[in-house]
Amino acid sequence: MENGGSALKNWRFIGNEKLTQASAITVRGVLNMLMENLNPDEARPVIPLGHGDPSAFPSFRTTPLAEDAICSALRSAKFNGYSSTVGIPPARRAVAEHLSKDLPYKLSPDDVFLTIGCTQALEAIVTVLARPGANILLPRPGFPYYEARAGFSDLEVRHFDLLPENNWEVDLAAVEALSDENTVAMVVINPGNPCGNVFKYDHLKKVAETARKLGILVIADEVYDHLTFGESPFVPMGVFGSIVPIITVGSISKRWIVPGWRLGWLVTHDPNGILMKQGIVDSIKGFLNITSDPATFMQGAVPEILENTPADFFTKIVSTLKESAEICYDRIKEIPCITCPSKPEGSMFVMVKLNLSLLEGFMDDTDFCCKLAKEESVIVLPGVAVGLKNWLRITFAIEPSSLDDGLSRMKAFCARHAKKQ
Repeated sequence: MENGGSALKNWRFIGNEKLTQASAITVRGVLNMLMENLNPDEARPVIPLGHGDPSAFPSFRTTPLAEDAICSALRSAKFNGYSSTVGIPPARRAVAEHLSKDLPYKLSPDDVFLTIGCTQALEAIVTVLARPGANILLPRPGFPYYEARAGFSDLEVRHFDLLPENNWEVDLAAVEALSDENTVAMVVINPGNPCGNVFKYDHLKKVAETARKLGILVIADEVYDHLTFGESPFVPMGVFGSIVPIITVGSISKRWIVPGWRLGWLVTHDPNGILMKQGIVDSIKGFLNITSDPATFMQGAVPEILENTPADFFTKIVSTLKESAEICYDRIKEIPCITCPSKPEGSMFVMVKLNLSLLEGFMDDTDFCCKLAKEESVIVLPGVAVGLKNWLRITFAIEPSSLDDGLSRMKAFCARHAKKQ
């Protein structure tokens, strides 16, 4: 062909390099790489300790009420059309009422914007805040999607540390030192991913007061809300909305164990009207006007799911997580090269430090995880994927028996590679 084929050198289209750069290190990408290291001849089942999706396990089956609500909404034929870009009114009202139970004031349906999972919610607010020269403060360790989305949006990222010796509290002095006149927001993930920590009321209040002092808003990632099983109860950041503007992102994914349903929300906690005055609310609407909406039948099921899920379902899930967290914490203490700075009290994860000086043949945490996958069919996320090199993120949100098996394999693996004394 005269005008086609490989001989032609002046094609005018190329891939978007920013997308490749932004997604260079993601949890999914790292987990896919680890899966490629599995031994195809291994007879034992793969133990997935690398991601927070327990939906495949019988102990974490969602409530039948939620399943019935989806079926009823679908069969009603009331939710076959397009949704409003901000969400249908009954669903927005249900989310507002659901979240208001934990707040000292009532949210309005107008404060709620429905999204395709929590991921789209955080994508929305990061995109809204991006402008030339602006920067955002992110926790380290944290959830790497924030870095990926900020990078794609040309929003500079600055990291403040979470302090393992203080139950992973925010280093507030670092937040103040990092901030300047171009800082727009800080992110707080509570309950914590990847650390399994739960922030106390007094610490969250200090976070709010620090943000107010700096003139920045707080993005509260609360996708694991109420999944707590330690001494500290869950406190929503929105409690402090009168101190500083708060944007909360969340979903039904984790608490109801349905991450594949992709129904989330972005909520403004702004009793003083600052977000409206600063144009943030209009920008959120603008973002949602040019993106996709969550499935309308999913939105149609939300009121029934939020209002009528029986309390014993949540009790069972939290009890199972607590049991697994106890197993995880106790079994990790049996592995000399791994230390856990604090017992997990919430979410589905724990961060543990890897002491490579006690082992032979490993370059770093990624190398450790690749060889663990190959030799033991156990998948663990290297800490570098969430911002801490030579740490590991382990999920305990699987069947307790499978968790015990996986940690036993890890113990044997570490013993096999221990340095000879």
